[in-house]
Amino acid sequence: MPAAHAVKTSVQTAMPGQKYYLTRGTGAYRRASLALFLSGFSTFSLLYCVQPLLPIFAQEFSVSPAESSLSLSLSTGFLALAIVCAAAVSEGLGRRSLMSISLVGAALLTIATAFAPNWHLLLIIRALQGLVLGGVPAVAMAYLAEEIDPRGLGASMGLYVGGTAFGGMSGRVLTGIFAEYFGWRPALFLIGAIGLAAAIGFIALLPPSKNFVRRPGFDPSFHAKAWLSHLANPALPLLFAIAFLAMGSFVTIYNYAGFRLVAPPYGLNQTQLGLIFTVYLFGIGASSIGGFIGDRIGHFRVLLFGLALTAGGSALTLSASLPSIILGIIVLTTGFFMSHSIASGLVGRLALGTKGHASSLYMLAYYVGSSLMGSAGGWFFAAEGWAAVVIFTIAMLALAFISACVAQQLTRR
Repeated sequence: MPAAHAVKTSVQTAMPGQKYYLTRGTGAYRRASLALFLSGFSTFSLLYCVQPLLPIFAQEFSVSPAESSLSLSLSTGFLALAIVCAAAVSEGLGRRSLMSISLVGAALLTIATAFAPNWHLLLIIRALQGLVLGGVPAVAMAYLAEEIDPRGLGASMGLYVGGTAFGGMSGRVLTGIFAEYFGWRPALFLIGAIGLAAAIGFIALLPPSKNFVRRPGFDPSFHAKAWLSHLANPALPLLFAIAFLAMGSFVTIYNYAGFRLVAPPYGLNQTQLGLIFTVYLFGIGASSIGGFIGDRIGHFRVLLFGLALTAGGSALTLSASLPSIILGIIVLTTGFFMSHSIASGLVGRLALGTKGHASSLYMLAYYVGSSLMGSAGGWFFAAEGWAAVVIFTIAMLALAFISACVAQQLTRR
């Protein structure tokens, strides 16, 4: 359909069963794509902004490394629960409304974190923030799939995913820089203000839904049957396990590398520590490259290679040389994003019907792994130092590798 015709028909009354898509080249398409980029940026910058601050929290509030990681783990844990429920809630509330409420609420809660008078209140606010943020990743892709012309969906979806990766990186880097020059409280205030500006931009830009059909009420039995059907698929639970284990190992390295690198003999400041997170750029590229190669040589082959690469990067961080440690983090990041992009794609390929429910189970495992294993790694760090952290992550990745091998055999049969 020509772009000019798409603009013209977008204001017409839709006939029953007729859909009016946002077509590439139109202003509405560009606004929707930019709005979803802002939503991804805001969500993941607000979620991960505390990661470079974990050593500061440990010192400021006199808590252990494992306890300080709760400021991130509680957010990701409640985000995991929210993702499962939010997709169903959006059927009655609406995609656009739920995302708008989530983004504004999360930004305001980040600003509130800057004023938390004690550790326990800070944790409560971060938990609420994770719960609120679940409304965005749960329905953003559903909005795009419903409203964007299928011929332009890939580009707009890619822009959204790029926004999530850029937000995750920016939240970590900017927080580290702001904390170095202004302190951690002003740093969180500024990140919250940036997130609020992005939320306002999202609300101003995102076109109203044209193809969404509100479904009042909630049928628990339908959703329960859909989730159980995916758990009964022999290969899918193994992919969920890979999400849990791979994300758990990735977050563990990122959580506690900061504690190691701010201490002697490295003595990095917050700016230097924050800049290390720019290695996320390697992960962004690895996601696309992994999918491209997987289409040609086989997805499970690339998945196994990515998991092995992640373990190799983790092992490299055992070196006492700072350049080798950074190289290890780069290799680990590249392998993880390659594995994650392949595993999440395989869930969509292997799920039989209700693919959204299958994806929600994958994301549930993904964020629960981040929450539980990311905190558990702190016990190993406190007990035996960095070597114990690396052994812990490699053990998780070995289990993920075995799970991938078994899933590959099951799909061949």
